[in-house]
Amino acid sequence: MKALIDTCVIVDILQKREPFYQAAMEILLSVSNRRCTGFLTAKSITDIYYILRRSIHNEEEVRRLVHILFTLLEVKDTFSADCELALDSPMTDYEDAIMVQTACRIGADCIVTRNLKDYKLSSLPVFSPEQFLSELGKEENTKN
Repeated sequence: MKALIDTCVIVDILQKREPFYQAAMEILLSVSNRRCTGFLTAKSITDIYYILRRSIHNEEEVRRLVHILFTLLEVKDTFSADCELALDSPMTDYEDAIMVQTACRIGADCIVTRNLKDYKLSSLPVFSPEQFLSELGKEENTKN
């Protein structure tokens, strides 16, 4: 399964946010163990960098953590066409509509986020981290 992972899920891991940390970390471990493919957008990388820089205050550590993200996840660009197509989306949150367009273009099967309410009109399946882990388990069970 190929999943575009929302910024909030990665920040949950890096800042060890409870009660979200465990499920988010399991997703990252699933990506690391090649049980699934995880994507981030380049915009998510810049947002994550900004959030970490404000909380960690150590440039070297922030850059080390972002570098790790590049080694574990595939970082994909958002194209101007994604932004333009998102304008015609029935979704009211423009940034989330852009995420959906990017996810569709890169061949993601779903989006993983804690922000489910803004994705109700998404053309792709959208899962919470817990739902994604459940779907991943179902997919593995059907392969065995």
